[in-house]
Amino acid sequence: MADNGRIIFMGTPDFAVATLNALIADGQDVCAVVTAPDRPAGRGRQLRASAVKERALELGLPVLQPEKLKDPTFIAELDRLDAALYVVVAFRMLPEVVWAKPRIGTVNLHGSLLPAYRGAAPINWAVINGEPSTGVTTFLIRHEIDTGDLLLHERTPIGADETAGDVHDRLMAIGAALMVRTVHGLFDGSLHGSPQMVNADAPPPAAPKLNNENMHVRFARPARTVHDHVRGLSPYPGAWCTWTDGDGRQQHFKILRTAMTDLSAEAAPGMLVVNGQRLLVACSDVLLEIAELQAEGRKRMQAAEFLRGTRNVEGGTLA
Repeated sequence: MADNGRIIFMGTPDFAVATLNALIADGQDVCAVVTAPDRPAGRGRQLRASAVKERALELGLPVLQPEKLKDPTFIAELDRLDAALYVVVAFRMLPEVVWAKPRIGTVNLHGSLLPAYRGAAPINWAVINGEPSTGVTTFLIRHEIDTGDLLLHERTPIGADETAGDVHDRLMAIGAALMVRTVHGLFDGSLHGSPQMVNADAPPPAAPKLNNENMHVRFARPARTVHDHVRGLSPYPGAWCTWTDGDGRQQHFKILRTAMTDLSAEAAPGMLVVNGQRLLVACSDVLLEIAELQAEGRKRMQAAEFLRGTRNVEGGTLA
């Protein structure tokens, strides 16, 4: 394809790497990559580069890692590079002095069908809320986060037992291809943004940042709601609750995978029931099977493994 202009790519996690790879494979002129500074990680607290930085270095691309996006040195470098378009995937909120700079604009890839699930965790919340489908959207960045003019979108179904991790991986690939199509349309002038339409009487669902409160799973709800909550936080960061064993001892407990059953819950919500090698918990309607979990201070494990190595499970509760 013709070289229509230079691109600066901005992103940090694995989700963004797929789009960077797709742009390079398409022959786009990515003149620099902007990503987060190296951060301490792991037990040794060694500095670790972002997934995007690692890939950019493999590709031989210049990497910029500003601590502050309004830093005059960083702004001067953007001016020197003089890119026609900025492509943003899973990065920080940009100040206007950055996003308004390129001639064509700054385009962002969001992990939902905007205006639904604006916010920090769109994939998680779509699964938590039991949505039958979700998607990705490209849009032009404006002042308020996730509110800019829409460009392209693509929808994908969410299976009844799929986790946020499953959906994340699929959207990563779909989004990369969608961004390439978006870049083509912006460069050749065939693609124009359209305003996001929001019904004030029925606002779209939001995707707030995950925190200790909204990751806490409660069992006085239908099993399907609990199941969706668990899979929407799996494999990371994990839905949590407090386990009180048969002797009254308490510890934090992550539930990472569950399975629906049609077994009536005759026990109070949160009561644990052991059925052979199966671990079940009572919800407001039926028993929900806990298939994978992580007790405090222990590794992730299948429920059968947990039962073999743990005493006083029967009669314990989760809350």
